[in-house]
Amino acid sequence: MRVGAIDCGTNSIRLLIADSTTEVVDGVEKTVLKDVVREMRIVRLGQGVDATGWLAQEALDRTFAAAREYAQLLKEHGADSVRFVATSATRDAGNRQVFVDGIREILGIEPEVISGDEEAALSFAGAVRAVGYGDGDTLVFDLGGGSTEFVLGDESGVKASRSVNIGCVRLTERHMMSAPSTDSQIARVEADTDEALEVARKTVPLQDARRVVGVGGLWLAPRPLWLPLRWVWTATILRLLTLKASP
Repeated sequence: MRVGAIDCGTNSIRLLIADSTTEVVDGVEKTVLKDVVREMRIVRLGQGVDATGWLAQEALDRTFAAAREYAQLLKEHGADSVRFVATSATRDAGNRQVFVDGIREILGIEPEVISGDEEAALSFAGAVRAVGYGDGDTLVFDLGGGSTEFVLGDESGVKASRSVNIGCVRLTERHMMSAPSTDSQIARVEADTDEALEVARKTVPLQDARRVVGVGGLWLAPRPLWLPLRWVWTATILRLLTLKASP
């Protein structure tokens, strides 16, 4: 079966077309995906959402243009089933119905605007599929454009998760409007990051993690404006590895 998946985040929109088969491994049936097409476009759907609460028309136009490209690829490669998932920027926007209606018209399917908890579960599933479960608990740290998910789990599944409304687009628009960034801008990012970490710790026992897996395009992004964000979040990860439980 040939399947298609579109992940529409705050900063980028990604397409995967893959052939799905079922194989028996150690007596257990597992779904195996073989990539046919992988595409990614930077559309910055979440432009201004943190400040206004609305999806900007130019951001919608960019996203719809990418969706039309993807619709053509899905048709050319004969996808039998397609799922479209939208995350942080869309679920926060007061005019998200405009987005939903536009995607439905372009692709002929109903886009799913998922919750932070579901986004966290999907992030964990994708991460451990790529790197394996390892020994003990794994903390998946998914830094997106609009939100960050902290997810702790093991082979049995997700044990605890928390989605917080900070990401590279939100933090850039809030604090980092110049390149290079100033010390005061970086300090404000660090303050937001520390606050998010404390919020996550109330739900997720971060100190139980035996390893941390980073997910999200920021870790590989070459854009100079985002390099300080990467440094801040790398420092955050190092703190995660040495955290003790709060009294």
